Amino acid sequence: MLEVSRVSPVEDRGVLRSAARRPSPPAATAGTALPVVYGLDIETDTTVDGLDPRVARIVAVAVAGPTEVKVFDDADEPRLLDRLDGYIAAAEPGVITTWNGAAFDLPFLADRARRHCVPLGLELWLDPGLRVRAGALPGHLGAYRATWHRHVHLDAYRVFRADVVPALGVSGGLKAIARVCGLTPIEVRTEALHELSAEQIRAYVASDARCTRELIRRRWPSAQAAVDQVPLLADGASAGWQQPRGPEHAEAIPQDGSVRRARARRIRPAPPP
Repeated sequence: MLEVSRVSPVEDRGVLRSAARRPSPPAATAGTALPVVYGLDIETDTTVDGLDPRVARIVAVAVAGPTEVKVFDDADEPRLLDRLDGYIAAAEPGVITTWNGAAFDLPFLADRARRHCVPLGLELWLDPGLRVRAGALPGHLGAYRATWHRHVHLDAYRVFRADVVPALGVSGGLKAIARVCGLTPIEVRTEALHELSAEQIRAYVASDARCTRELIRRRWPSAQAAVDQVPLLADGASAGWQQPRGPEHAEAIPQDGSVRRARARRIRPAPPP
């Protein structure tokens, strides 16, 4: 049984940060053996537009691993982001799996970190080939491939959207897929997340992270092909790209769908607007 725990400010003092520029994918990802899989989920402030990183802060993040679920829910958002990054940096290299994280969770985290000038080991690059059905996150043009310190990324939503959703005619939401697969996710009215207690929010975000992890674990042999592939620069370093900001830069997306040719810039903390 997984332990769900809230990470205290004292617990992660002195966490070592990885200096690696590009993660080495876990050896198990080359075959059908199961690598270390982490589920990651975020919850945002619904007292404002919780889908807009320009106005909504992150209120909780959960990382579900093999033996525990860690929940970060500091009221101080910069501290939350810094401790989350330290935890991921120190974790055994593996696959971070999200549910629609390519279009929501990861760019949301990157935007909030940039706003507070908090450096993250998260690298993103725009992939025009990834379809965004509900529209891009405000301030963005689409979805991303990603790495985070020594971890690779896999968007579980895209795996299940490609086959289970059309085959069974179910919603592409995490809860619907989890129920079909025999899991029992916690369900709340997400638009009213702010009405929940801190304990209820911790339980909810932990449930989503745990379900995301378990869904990929159950179908790893077929899902592993969806792990994000990291393009390389000439010097062998990863091309950790952040898309140009705003629709006025739409011409930066190459018409042939090439990720490598997209004109973009590396993620750098910048003063908030």
